[in-house]
Amino acid sequence: MFLIPTTLVLALGGSLSGIVSDILFKSLLQMAVLLAVAVVFGRAAHRLHQPSVLGEILGGIILGPTILGTIAPSMQFWLFPVSGESAQILRDVAYLGLISFVFTAGLEVNLACARRRSRSTLLTSIFGILLPFALGFGMVVLLPGLWGVPSGDLRVFALFMGTALSISALPVIARILMDLDLLNKEIGTMILSAATIDDMVGWSLFALILSSLNKGISLELNMGLTLVPFALTFYVLYIEGKNEARYQSSYLGGLVDLIAVAMLAASVISEVLGAHAIYGAFLAGVILSQRHKRRNFILKKTYPLVMGILAPIYFTSIGLKANFVTNFDLPIVLLVLIVACAGKIIGAGLGAKVSGLPGKKALAIGFGMNARGAMEIVLASAALDYGLIGPRIFVALVIMAFVTTMIGGSMIQRLMITKPSLEELRIETASAIH
Repeated sequence: MFLIPTTLVLALGGSLSGIVSDILFKSLLQMAVLLAVAVVFGRAAHRLHQPSVLGEILGGIILGPTILGTIAPSMQFWLFPVSGESAQILRDVAYLGLISFVFTAGLEVNLACARRRSRSTLLTSIFGILLPFALGFGMVVLLPGLWGVPSGDLRVFALFMGTALSISALPVIARILMDLDLLNKEIGTMILSAATIDDMVGWSLFALILSSLNKGISLELNMGLTLVPFALTFYVLYIEGKNEARYQSSYLGGLVDLIAVAMLAASVISEVLGAHAIYGAFLAGVILSQRHKRRNFILKKTYPLVMGILAPIYFTSIGLKANFVTNFDLPIVLLVLIVACAGKIIGAGLGAKVSGLPGKKALAIGFGMNARGAMEIVLASAALDYGLIGPRIFVALVIMAFVTTMIGGSMIQRLMITKPSLEELRIETASAIH
């Protein structure tokens, strides 16, 4: 009597077990391949004195439809399908890497540094935001037929392009200045301080743009409600931060697990309110960064996991999102690159010049803030997911982030190298003789 149902259940169970195993195998294989490629290309980029993230994205482009999809389309489609359970699992893991990376970027923000040089920093930041924003907004309005955006969405798209061209890449800029031994010098302090303000304003503008897409609630109420979780997060972190003993603890839990919960809670609420989870994660990191002992402890404990595993998987997966050959639009790429460089270099450089810096240093600051790096790519990726931009614009923004990051460090180095005067050479020669 129970033979048929029992046999049916066992057969169904075996089939489900096989399906689950296949999904798990495919998901683990995808992450293993992405991480392995990220490590290889990331280290290669580092050897070439470039940020690892550029190598990771390049590795993803090779694994994606651009290279592997052209050479072996069936293999690429089998390994990285665009739909299905394994594809969804990979997207979820990559999304966790995105949130964790943006949170870590928020930890790099040092508002105290910006306050110490308020006038020069403010002028540099204002000019470094206004001119790129105006040029980015203007190029969309003046050339509406170039972008392939419906006329009804053109204003929102123009606001986004202005915002995308206004931000800098704080973590990448900090790494460039560290490599050039300029992090604690006057020019390094100014670049980091101005980039901090630019990123705060840029991500706030991006949250406003995303909030405007939520038709069910007013923009003002949306942003007002978004501030609530950050106030609560700050309060929780402040109370927990009174226990100084936890800073020296080797235990990964305690403060770290509370931070993880707060980060995810802020991200969830921000996502629900239409401001995107990365905005919540970024602000949560900024709040935490103001307590330096806590920030150093969290970075020490979480940096290897985030920057060694989660973030590389995310950045490598970006290359899977679009075909960088078929979606490469030369006029759009050149226009975005030229406008982005002109707006940031001239704008930030002019602000630094007005604040009293000599022309060479002002220009070095402009090139420093022009490095877009990973933050630009994160912004473009989020906009692509939300449907704000298409694959052509996404490819143009990624290429712009690549180029501006690559030229940033080399131009700062060239501009900041000073040749010794004749008097200094005489002194060095005399010292050598004696």
